[in-house]
Amino acid sequence: MGRKIFRSTSKTVIRILLREVPWLYKHFGYLLDDHDVTKFMTDVTRDTIQYRKQNNISRHDFIDTLIDLKDNPDKLGVNNVTDAFIAAQSFVFFAAGFETSSSTMSYAMYELAQNQSIQDKVREEIKEVLNNDDGVILYENIKKMSYLEKIFQETLRKYPPVMYLTRKPITNYTFEGTKIDIRKGQQVIIPTYAIHHDPNIYPNPEVFDPERFTPENMKQRNPMYHLPFGDGPRNCIGN
Repeated sequence: MGRKIFRSTSKTVIRILLREVPWLYKHFGYLLDDHDVTKFMTDVTRDTIQYRKQNNISRHDFIDTLIDLKDNPDKLGVNNVTDAFIAAQSFVFFAAGFETSSSTMSYAMYELAQNQSIQDKVREEIKEVLNNDDGVILYENIKKMSYLEKIFQETLRKYPPVMYLTRKPITNYTFEGTKIDIRKGQQVIIPTYAIHHDPNIYPNPEVFDPERFTPENMKQRNPMYHLPFGDGPRNCIGN
């Protein structure tokens, strides 16, 4: 099912383009939806919640959060928590962790295969950290691997999970010191890939260089120049 969600077809392309014309998508977009995917996610989520409630199962995970939300909608100010709403949240959680994780790891492995010196350096770091902790792989140990972190940050720069981000302002906004206005409800497209490959920001952008993400180099750049998962309260949960 994960592969089907991200499989690119002519229908997928048409659906993406149609979303840029909201009034048209509102009337015809449903014809292009993958209804079997929608039904699968709705059925799995509903059946899982029902099973846990009937058997009094609690695992302190995302499903438990959804159950709590459904039983106490006032916590987030949501008046009508339907099965469709719950399924939509499950879909986003599933999709965000499926493609982004696999593609990032694949690209990282590719770059390591292409850059022997970088591969050797991160191998030494991993061995050193694990040797100091009896070879046990824990979250705390992984956080100590600073060079590995740089590699993933550089991978996300060179191969961002999405080519662009979209935002829609809820109020009118004028950029300070300019006459550039963004009207309420106007869709704004942020070209993530173009920013990540701008040579004025990242010299030799096609070169894989984890050193771009040393603390010193990061301080010299605007944090908004690295947006693999967006930013702010609505950034991707994949972050």
